[in-house]
Formats: sequence, C-alpha cells, structure tokens
Amino acid sequence: MARDQAEQAAYPLDVATRGRPGARAPMSSRERWGAVFEYLLAVYKNTWRGSVFGRFMSPLLFLLAMGVGLGSLVDERAGGVDGQSYLHFVVPAIVATQAMWLAMSESTYPVYGAIRWNMAYHAMLATPLGVRDVLLGQTAAIAFHLTMSTAIFLGVAALFGGFVSWWAVLCLPIGVLTGLAFVLPLIGITARAESEETFNLVFRIVMTPLMLFSGTFFPISQLPIFLQPIAWVTPLWHGVEACRAAALGRIEPLSFGLHIAALLLFCAVGWVWARRGMERRLVV
Repeated sequence: MARDQAEQAAYPLDVATRGRPGARAPMSSRERWGAVFEYLLAVYKNTWRGSVFGRFMSPLLFLLAMGVGLGSLVDERAGGVDGQSYLHFVVPAIVATQAMWLAMSESTYPVYGAIRWNMAYHAMLATPLGVRDVLLGQTAAIAFHLTMSTAIFLGVAALFGGFVSWWAVLCLPIGVLTGLAFVLPLIGITARAESEETFNLVFRIVMTPLMLFSGTFFPISQLPIFLQPIAWVTPLWHGVEACRAAALGRIEPLSFGLHIAALLLFCAVGWVWARRGMERRLVV
C-alpha cells in the first residue's frame, strides 16, 4: 500500500503532464499496446496498395474458379450440395479459409522478422512496453488486416450473388474470429521457430490439408469415417460451419454457439501458448 501511494505521488495521474519537464504519468495498458498497433499501422501505410489489390484479386479468382466454374459443373451434375447451389455452399467456407491463410502469412514471417531479423520486438521491450503489450498490439494489427480482407471478400462475393441471407453479415466477425484462432497459436510456433523452414512444414502438413479436408469444398461426411473426428477438432471446420450457417440463414443456436465457443477456446489457449513462447524468446 505504501509503495502504491509513493508511486502515485511520484507520477501524477494527469496524462497532460507528459509534455512538461519533471515526473510523468505512467502509460496505461491501452496506451502501451496501442503504441505497438500504431507503429505497425504506420509501417503498413507504405505497402497498403499492393496488399489491397492482392486481397481483392484473391477472392475474385477463387469465386470465378470454384464458385462459378466448378460450381456450374457441380450444379449441373449433382444438383448442388445439401439443397443449395455450390456457389452458396462454398462462398461462406472460403470466407473462413482465406482468413486462415491471411493469419498464416501475417503470423509467421513478419513476426519472425521482428524477433530475429530487424529485432523490432527487442527495441519495443527496451521501452516501458512488456511482452503482453507487444503481443496484444501485434494481434490487434493482424485483426485489422483480417477485418479489412474479410470485408473485401464479402463485398466481392455479394456482387456475385454468393449469399442468400442478410445474416451473412455475421461472416465478418466470424471470419475475423476464425483468423485469430490461427493467429495466436501460429505466433506461439513462430516464437519457438529456429529457422524459416518451420513455416514450410506448417504450410504443407497443416494449412493445406485443413483447407482440403475441413468442409470447405465438400461436406466432411464425404470423408472416411476415421478422418471426420479430426476435422471436428480443427478451428477451420468450426469457422466454416459457422460462416455457412450464417450465410444460409440457418443458424441453430446450440450448434452455432458451440462453433463460436470452440473458436474462442482456440484463441484463449493460443494466447497462453504465444505469450509463453515470446517471453522465452525475448526476455533474457
């Protein structure tokens, strides 16, 4: 108690005093991680044009190839999937899948670079910031990218008639949540990685199989019975099912709530994993 009172006396709580000589108020948690977010946003301002173009073209090509091209063939030969056209079946799933891929790209090489190449995180930790602030700011920056990318995809898909219900607007927060369910575990992996080869393994043996076998392009009921439980415990399957339920306007509270709860659980466990990994790597 005495120590807290002494600190309050030494550091006035008025933030305006920071611009004056003498004692200054400590930074709040919001200011600390917000500083990391603002730095990453300032860096992004130099590259946003190419990024936005790529995030517009990627869903466009996916829609043309899978939703329109393959979709017309599936509709003609099989009459769609589960009572709806293939376009309406695959579009909400691609929302979740593209969030996974964006999470992969933003949580591996950029984070690894800040740890090993330019040591930006080390510089941040030389200030009043802590590992929690760095991790939270980095996560917030990636959430910003996820929001922008998902919104662009939804807009493009809507122009192609990819949704049948206004509930499809829920695909935006679901897509972001799905991405975060990958972001935090991936940051934990990146913090422990000894070389970039780790990311090649993650791409090849985790991300690509998940995209193919988590219900994105066909129902998982078409998988061998022994593979179906594997899909059930992956964040992508829960994201795909939640997006699809919202986009089709077929939200069942119990199953929908379970999908959201599963994604939140992946985020919570991933946060602990990522924070411990960054502390071991960055704090001597």
